[in-house]
Amino acid sequence: MSPRPQIDHIRRPQLLRAAADVIVERGLASTRIADVAERAGTSAPAVLYWFRSKDELLAEALTVDEERFYVEMRERIQLLERPRDQLRFMIEASAEEYDWTLWIELWARALRDPASRQARQRLDNRWREEIAAVIRAGQGAGEFGDADADEVALLLGSLLDGLAVQATLHDPDVARERMLRCALEIAESLLDCELRAAAYETAAGDGSGAAKYAVRETVPHLADTELRRELE
Repeated sequence: MSPRPQIDHIRRPQLLRAAADVIVERGLASTRIADVAERAGTSAPAVLYWFRSKDELLAEALTVDEERFYVEMRERIQLLERPRDQLRFMIEASAEEYDWTLWIELWARALRDPASRQARQRLDNRWREEIAAVIRAGQGAGEFGDADADEVALLLGSLLDGLAVQATLHDPDVARERMLRCALEIAESLLDCELRAAAYETAAGDGSGAAKYAVRETVPHLADTELRRELE
């Protein structure tokens, strides 16, 4: 029996962060356990002590990344009183601040791997439930029309997924601004409300780049994030 790997100096979150970085850079097919171990500053046996396979690493890395996204999103949503603004921010955050590369890797694995398929379903269900909860709050406040919240959440989530693939692949016809405008327009139509989708259409059309900054008017924290990126 091989000796237990020395893992006192390494922690599971460190491995997941390293795994996420390597998978985004190289893709799952080209990622080796040894690559993750090297990035985390440990050995391959230490990685395998925590995770049985690359597929498990991918699913767990995405789960942790999603949790971080939700924590940050909730902190910012608390600054917004109206569900209408909260829904708009959720749509904007999914396009402006989210890296979909791990999701694309998981979708590909979910076609044939049961564990990846279950992870995908669990994560998608959570996102739809978050959207539906805000929609119901908006309906209770009289801001949204009478629609099936779960159905709208499914449609919006699926639309964002599809557009995100094109944006991540740098499709010239699907810039982030267009992704946002389309999603907001659909939400406006389904919920009979005003989410200022036209602001993205105008800014994207005149070439001013103002669409990129439209969300800053609503959520100062997002403006700070964008500013930090520009200064890096």
